[in-house]
Amino acid sequence: MTAGLQTIIYPVKDLDRAKALFRALLEVEPYADESYYVGFKAAGQDVGLDPNGHSRGMTGPVPYWHVSDIRARLAALVEAGADVLQDVQDVGGGKLIAFVKDADGNLVGLTQDPASS
Repeated sequence: MTAGLQTIIYPVKDLDRAKALFRALLEVEPYADESYYVGFKAAGQDVGLDPNGHSRGMTGPVPYWHVSDIRARLAALVEAGADVLQDVQDVGGGKLIAFVKDADGNLVGLTQDPASS
């Protein structure tokens, strides 16, 4: 089951410049501000900046679908022909993420909140 798209992660090369741009766009300060990730919450969305995204295969922004069983959804996507670019990973506090590439090269992210684990 999915709770829809609530998160988008942008791969960035210059974290400080990207942070300034998204502060100006969203008019909020980041809730997470680390050297490996900056996150903003605005209008019910989670917008993340990942300075390591390009090295992990992110070619552009990745929308993340919020799901209740990330391993089952990932397996279903692989069975449907997707290639795993990032297997399920705990990114802190029990929050799980993964992303795949479809046959057209589009990236699809999955995330599972700790409460669903």
